Amino acid sequence: MPKQEHLKLPAVLSEIEMSRSAFYRMIARGKGPRLLKLPNGQIRVRRTDLDAWWATLEQGIAA
Repeated sequence: MPKQEHLKLPAVLSEIEMSRSAFYRMIARGKGPRLLKLPNGQIRVRRTDLDAWWATLEQGIAA
């Protein structure tokens, strides 16, 4: 079984082309991908969670 990819926040922000402040506002409204907070305080996003979040946005536009 392949290891699950965990993306650092700068990589996520680059991929979705969003500023850090806009991203955190979206998260505060409950509209973003699921975040993982590591014991050292760093944030990660699972690749599968980011892809699932993108899919929900695509479904919302198609509807």
